[in-house]
Amino acid sequence: MKKAITLKSVSKSMKKQEIITPMTCSLEENKIYGLLGRNGAGKTTLMRMITGQLLPTSGSIEVLGEQPFDNATIQKQICFIKESGNFKDTLKIKDLLTILPSFYPNWDNELALDLLKEFSLPIQKRISQLSKGMGSALGITVGLASKAPITIFDEPYIGMDAAARQTFYNILLEEYTQQPRTIIFSTHLIDEVSNLFQEVIILDKGSLVLHEDTDTIAESVFTLTGSKDEITPLLHNVTVLYDKTFMGDYAVTVLDRHRQLQSLPPTVKKRVLPIQEVMINASKLSEGMERIK
Repeated sequence: MKKAITLKSVSKSMKKQEIITPMTCSLEENKIYGLLGRNGAGKTTLMRMITGQLLPTSGSIEVLGEQPFDNATIQKQICFIKESGNFKDTLKIKDLLTILPSFYPNWDNELALDLLKEFSLPIQKRISQLSKGMGSALGITVGLASKAPITIFDEPYIGMDAAARQTFYNILLEEYTQQPRTIIFSTHLIDEVSNLFQEVIILDKGSLVLHEDTDTIAESVFTLTGSKDEITPLLHNVTVLYDKTFMGDYAVTVLDRHRQLQSLPPTVKKRVLPIQEVMINASKLSEGMERIK
């Protein structure tokens, strides 16, 4: 597959503080990515560099084969929807419908009108008059209707209720199926949306901890529960991330990078970790991966 985004030894420092440590990875075209990490992990800084709003301190970034910073051609191929502040407060929604086609060559006005109706957004209202949930729905509408080859959503649904969020996920998947593009999600509502992810990127304290497809994560990070005497001999060729004993049961979470534990005794139970739990334990995962390099 062609690369949509390529980072080579990219770092970013601000006010003598390293926000992003040297990072190398690539994102393929036409995949849905989850960009995850706790607050302060460096997600927004990374997205701002990918979208050409910030220059890296070192290293290089290519988006669709070109440097994104100060590149009008590439900017037209990117739609970046943030938590807030996406549009001028004084504009009316109907004004946006007139302006946005000049920013996004693939703009789908019919889809935009359908989404405005779906989310009950009145086109005569100014941005400043919208509630937080309505403002989020407008951002989602623009992100989907832009049909930009690189579409990035950074916590896009603040203030939207669960039903509206589910509508968004359904429409996104439908649109992606009809016209694939590279979509990056940065969100804390991981359990809600993780079934959309094809690959997951986890940052921890500015470092890239994990970049894997979701199937690989399910196969390599899991918890074993049972008798400690029975489980301990199984752990020689895997990395133990953490363990605990509760009411006589031993539970150990492991990183089985080389798929050593394909066959288990019937008394040992295996639980695949949800993506959110993997992210929460990112620092332990990072330490485990360092030990097996």
